[in-house]
Parts: sequence; C-alpha cells; structure tokens
Amino acid sequence: MYKVFVNDKPIIITSSTKKVNNFLRYSFNNIVIEDLIYNLKDKNSKGIILYTEQIEQDWHIFLQNFNLIPAAGGLVLNSKNEVLFIYRNNIWDLPKGWIDKGETIENAAIREVEEECGVFNLKIIKPLITTYHVYEHKGFNLKQTYWFLMTADATKELTPQLEEGITKVVFKNEQETQKALKNTYANIQLVYDTFKEG
Repeated sequence: MYKVFVNDKPIIITSSTKKVNNFLRYSFNNIVIEDLIYNLKDKNSKGIILYTEQIEQDWHIFLQNFNLIPAAGGLVLNSKNEVLFIYRNNIWDLPKGWIDKGETIENAAIREVEEECGVFNLKIIKPLITTYHVYEHKGFNLKQTYWFLMTADATKELTPQLEEGITKVVFKNEQETQKALKNTYANIQLVYDTFKEG
C-alpha cells in the first residue's frame, strides 16, 4: 500500500478490496491524476482509494505524473525521550528539507535537522518511513520525504532557522507532543505513529 497526501487528504494505492472511511474508490486503470487532485480539493471529500492488482507497477506509473522532489528529515529524541518539533506557519512540524545533488539521504537528514534547529551531535538510530505529499508549483510536485529516528545531545540552546520561517524549536514531552499533533500535518502524524509502533 502507498499513501500520498493532497492537502492532508490521502490517496491510497492498494490491492486490498476492504472499504475505508467512505472514501471514493476507483480502479487505477480508469483515473486521470488532475481529476483526482481536483476531487480532493472538494471539502466534502475525505480521501480516495485507487485499487490495483499490480501495485508496484502502477505505483511507478503514478509517480510519472509528478516532478519528484526528494527530501529527508528526522524524528529526534533527547536524553529524556522528548521529541524535537519546529513551529512554522502556525503549525507544528518535524525538521526536514531537500536533498542536495550528490548528497546521501542520511547526510541530508542530519544537515537539515542541524540547520533548522541548531542541534548537533545527531545520531541516526534507524529509518522510520517514507512519506509523500503533492503540491502545485509549476506543475504537480510529489515531495518524497525519507524519515529517520535520531538522537541528539541537546545540552545547548536550540536556534530556529528564521530565514526558513521557523519561529520556534522545542523538545516536547508526551503530553506536549499529543497537543502539538492536533496542529500538524497528516504526514507528521504518520511519522510519529510509525515511531510509536516501534
């Protein structure tokens, strides 16, 4: 199964015949991508299921409709197991950014967290999940973000990257994290859920 978000509403590409949340359901072979995205802009639309029996083949066909933008980021824990959040555009988020040409995914993830948060001595524990979301800018773009679980030595003061629109950087305990997740993106909830599942 693949899940792609458009304005926090999912397009789920699956070989499962199970019904989900009254989502609109289509056969993969009968879709036009622009129409799907237009349908998801309707406030009554909750999400779309694309059914296919050839999920890997059709996923690659789906990707061909977009400019693929690779990015990387981290769910970062400190010594108290608190989660590092950034605050940008009035929404709590996790640090992430584009992968530079010639850069490894892991190095990009560490660099972006360091730049956006002013935190150092990061260590990657393991890969978590890859998320996808669509946005429009000179065509349809699909941001593919590789997420890693990391730890940080957070003894120094955190510094938000103001030029990137980040106004706060903070480690949050479990209760504070749950509150932040009520004001975040669907992809970030997915990253956190993956982390909690172990």
